[in-house]
Amino acid sequence: VQLQASGGGLVQAGASLRLSCTASGRPINNYHMTWFRQAPGKEREFVTSITRSRSTYYADSVKGRFTISRDNAKNTVYLQMNSLKPEDTAVYYCATSARLIINSLPLENQYDYWGQGTLVTVSS
Repeated sequence: VQLQASGGGLVQAGASLRLSCTASGRPINNYHMTWFRQAPGKEREFVTSITRSRSTYYADSVKGRFTISRDNAKNTVYLQMNSLKPEDTAVYYCATSARLIINSLPLENQYDYWGQGTLVTVSS
């Protein structure tokens, strides 16, 4: 399974971006999909997940501003980011598991496949 993330860039605070993560090698429809991010000098952190039943979960820091969605026909997950803040600056990674069941969505060790990351930079 390969994940290809795209859509990052340099924007000003308050702007929007949409990230995409396209999977190859396996249909995503039966699997949970998650976005993590890693800011400079910080550990990678959970951002949001969408389950195979389309339930969504968000970190408190992005709740109300970010929206995760999936298009199973395109084997793609999206992350719509609105009202971006400088603290959203990070490399964003998409991830998925080899297993149908994930015990805890925010835990990195639950994921087997990772995209290469796409850099989002938000200037003040």
